[in-house]
Amino acid sequence: MEYNLADLFESVVDVVPDREALVYLDHPGTGAERRLTYAELDAAANRLAHHLAGSGIHPGEHLGLHLYNGVEYVQTVLACLKARIVPVNVNYRYVEEELVYLYRDADLVALVYDAEFEDRVGAAAPRAPGLRQLLRVGPGPAGIGTAGDFARAEASGSPERGFPARSGDDQFIIYTGGTTGMPKGVMWRQEDLFFAGLGGGAPTGEPVKAPEELAERVAAGGSGITFFPTPPLMHGTSTLTAFIGFNFGQRVVLHRRFVPEEVLRTVEREKVTSMSLVGDAMLRPLIDALNGPMRGTDCSALFSVSSSGAIMSETVRRQFAALVPNAMLLNNFGSSESGFNGTATADSGPERGFRLRVNSRTRVVDPVTHEPVAPGETGRVAQCGHVPLGYYNDPRKTAETFFERDGVRWVLLGDMATVDADGVLTVLGRGSQCINTGGEKVYPEEVEQALKAHPDVYDALVAGVPDAVWGNHVAAVVQLRAGAPRLSLSELRTHCRTRLAGYKIPRQLVLTDTIHRSPSGKADYRWAREVATADCPARS
Repeated sequence: MEYNLADLFESVVDVVPDREALVYLDHPGTGAERRLTYAELDAAANRLAHHLAGSGIHPGEHLGLHLYNGVEYVQTVLACLKARIVPVNVNYRYVEEELVYLYRDADLVALVYDAEFEDRVGAAAPRAPGLRQLLRVGPGPAGIGTAGDFARAEASGSPERGFPARSGDDQFIIYTGGTTGMPKGVMWRQEDLFFAGLGGGAPTGEPVKAPEELAERVAAGGSGITFFPTPPLMHGTSTLTAFIGFNFGQRVVLHRRFVPEEVLRTVEREKVTSMSLVGDAMLRPLIDALNGPMRGTDCSALFSVSSSGAIMSETVRRQFAALVPNAMLLNNFGSSESGFNGTATADSGPERGFRLRVNSRTRVVDPVTHEPVAPGETGRVAQCGHVPLGYYNDPRKTAETFFERDGVRWVLLGDMATVDADGVLTVLGRGSQCINTGGEKVYPEEVEQALKAHPDVYDALVAGVPDAVWGNHVAAVVQLRAGAPRLSLSELRTHCRTRLAGYKIPRQLVLTDTIHRSPSGKADYRWAREVATADCPARS
């Protein structure tokens, strides 16, 4: 047995076959519900894996998942892992041209897609010559060309295992969101992903020392933990959260989409203990619901709420803590290229910055020499040891991002940070989004934290806009709370003056009805920059 995700999952199945593994609740108002034990989920994945292998998809070839959250998503990932096919996530918001790019760039030979995406897939698939297998999930028309029906395909396979031996070298590809450019496929060895992204079977404890130890721990432990990844599984963090739950032999709950009221009903009904989301964009609507139609919802079982990919601001954390005092709020830090790096300290906030206590494999290094920086100096966050192989089909970007020093492989992340004498990092923001204004560097995330502390600000993004005097100036794109009075630039600047240095304070304010973010809540900085630039002649 190796550190292979399918091997590890099967070892857990064998010790807790009758324990509930996956609960899928559709919404709103449909009443659709599916509950699978570990044995049932394993058998479902086996059937699909045998079908995929029998239809001519070979080990090492790539299959795309163009799906909403659901049993089929988890089942397809597991089937791929069992048959040594490489799963590739597809952003379901992509339009035709973006899909064509990803299908081609990822060298997809097969695609499993929801029937709702029939038109987009139908337009893009013929333009990807290597794509030879299509499986549609859900009812729909006759299908695209030779597209098969997922349910019939699954039923045709054997529920037994009987797969060839697997390896820890088998790959798992996570495509990044592409918020700052075209998406890139991060190539992980499954053994590296197990330790970097799944905590070696124990994210809050001691990693296992042998693959067999994972099932031994599950057999010795009990049940009672329910994991609830609320963002889309198409983003790596949610899929990894689900696998963390499986590695503990616990229950994972899924919703098709994020609907705040339904999320809270599920937290109460299923006694959810650990929920993951992405920043204020998901936590604020939960607060609004708890203050409104879902007032009195029983969240007493909720032990932790974690965010990755975007920060839960201090103001929003404080509001949620007043409503659900029993839940720990964890701002986690990680990426598609590193897995999990660390968690924000208790004193992290607008005054001291986004401070992180990181694992032993994370450093701040000079982006050119790759040497660790001295305390107080600025560098790029980097991770060593269990890191990806590189970017699929992109040797240039791989060479820029991954390096080796003293026989150890490293990855350079996009985030700039400083480190103090105790090893605590203060993350400044992504270097690609850094605004140079009059020679001073401004990181949007820091300004956004200050803006969100204003009682009338519901959400905000910050971007740099070309400026004849300053080179660029700081622009704030702000969504106000419902019913809040119109906010002026001077009022906003006064609010920020006690929290930010003068050069960081926005010189432009754009009020918008809605802030654009990805389905998982990640910032869309391209959109913010376009909105602010278009508004520049008529500042608020």
